[in-house]
Amino acid sequence: MKHSLLPNTDLSVSEICLGTMTWGEQNSEVEAHKQLNYAIENDVNFIDTAEMYPIPANPETQGRTESYIGSWLKQTRKRKDIILASKIAGPNRKMSHIRNPLDFSKASIEKALHASLKRLQTDYLDLYQLHWPERHVNVFGIREYSYGRNAEWEENFEAVLDALQEFVKAGKIRYVGLSNETPWGAMKYAEIAKKGGLKMTTIQNAYNLLNRRDEIALTEVLEQENYGYLAYSPLAFGVLTGKYLNNAKPEKSRVTLFPSYQRYSSESSRKATEAYHQLASENDLSLTQLALAFVNQQPFVSSTIIGATNLQQLEENINSAMV
Repeated sequence: MKHSLLPNTDLSVSEICLGTMTWGEQNSEVEAHKQLNYAIENDVNFIDTAEMYPIPANPETQGRTESYIGSWLKQTRKRKDIILASKIAGPNRKMSHIRNPLDFSKASIEKALHASLKRLQTDYLDLYQLHWPERHVNVFGIREYSYGRNAEWEENFEAVLDALQEFVKAGKIRYVGLSNETPWGAMKYAEIAKKGGLKMTTIQNAYNLLNRRDEIALTEVLEQENYGYLAYSPLAFGVLTGKYLNNAKPEKSRVTLFPSYQRYSSESSRKATEAYHQLASENDLSLTQLALAFVNQQPFVSSTIIGATNLQQLEENINSAMV
């Protein structure tokens, strides 16, 4: 497994990052621990989670994913063996059960961070990310930008960085990053860093064979402003495994269990997936291998975040780094 430094950090992370958003909903605590053990045994040292997990968001399960990781850390005492990342939820997603208000004020960051650290049973996070911007942006499968929806939002990039800086100085956060961010937002944070502010080191966005929009503008920002890129959803909710082809609905799979997750289920996505499946077959690869290898080999990708609901899937995902 290849490891490399995230830009502007001393964090050496594996090419594959273990995503955890199914733990506590589709996966039990025992299964989560088995995945963690398998990943560590196979040279994966990068673990990504969030305060809102598991997905889909639910008041009764919120925080359970971090708690599963925390119990594993307590049992194994492997905190120093992993790079641990988590995320603070932002507003506008109908998730007031997490915290009220859902914003990035110093008080909210303090409350969210301390709750995550308690659940994770650790004193610090290697990477703490803003899960999505406070302002309205067209992410999570939304293509069109809604003009006028940010009329009441006040620009506060510097205030957010100042608040995060206090927790970096206190040793509770080592580095900070973004998620579901746009080129404009990334540039605003970069400009503040050039003036002596805290540096956002990474951007975690959806990227796969069916969603390549970040290639259009964000890739230039990544290179010129030296951001690391963490690609999530590389298999497009499992669509790029091929398991939903021919209108199949595998039992216990994400889209079967949660039909609202349809952003990769359009007719154009289906046709593209069929073409990719044919290409993979012609080259003696599984569609999963092809899809993950495509993301892994991109020069701007620092690590690919994979998720699995069983060890067989996890093995195939990890082995994609060897294709």
